[in-house]
Amino acid sequence: MTECVFCSCTERLFENNLVFAIYDRYPVSVGHMLIIPKRHISSYFESTDAERSAILSMLDSCQKFLQERYNPDGYNIGINVGEAAGQTVMHLHVHIIPRYTGDIDDPRGGIRGAIPEKRVY
Repeated sequence: MTECVFCSCTERLFENNLVFAIYDRYPVSVGHMLIIPKRHISSYFESTDAERSAILSMLDSCQKFLQERYNPDGYNIGINVGEAAGQTVMHLHVHIIPRYTGDIDDPRGGIRGAIPEKRVY
């Protein structure tokens, strides 16, 4: 069995008793971060109420940090659950992706861009 890249991660920007935050190793944009539970679970739907609360609290902390450091114009927040949804590391992680005016030609549709032909409606 391969060791989980998130379970062995020691480079943490922020952490609390249940979750930690790191920069994404393959960022979509400058400042792209991941929020990761310390407990190895693969899906958001396996998380406890306490873990979900810790994730949301960390999300707020990360947003404040990103706003001060990079001053983005917006954010995408997302969770991929399962291979069909694009999850490649089977340890729950929440993406907070800073967005900048002009980073793509037409940002309308936001997260719907996961299926490009459904992005514009």
